[in-house]
Amino acid sequence: MATRRILAVDDSVSIRKSISFILGQEGFEVVEAENGSDGLNKSKGEKFGLIITDINMPIMDGIQFIKELRSTAEHKFTPIIVLTTENQDSKMQEGKAAGATGWIVKPFSSEKLIAVVKKIIG
Repeated sequence: MATRRILAVDDSVSIRKSISFILGQEGFEVVEAENGSDGLNKSKGEKFGLIITDINMPIMDGIQFIKELRSTAEHKFTPIIVLTTENQDSKMQEGKAAGATGWIVKPFSSEKLIAVVKKIIG
């Protein structure tokens, strides 16, 4: 079921593994990508109920990744949560303008991540 599939895009292996473990325990299937470019490749032709992305990554940052995703028919309306250390208003506004649905600031608790994911995709 596509709504139970989540794409996690972060250059930190430990963050990706944390997201996979936490959400895997809740019955979600998590596909991992190490940067925006990798995320775009893994999203092509795939359906995800939710995409979680960092902002500061090499090769392609999260803002550019969100813009690229939003330009595709298959992910125009897919919810996108930004999970980042960035907490400045200007970055948040930039993320929203690019098409981000919500924002979680690192460090995050597993309870907060689960609550946000369940609120968005059940």
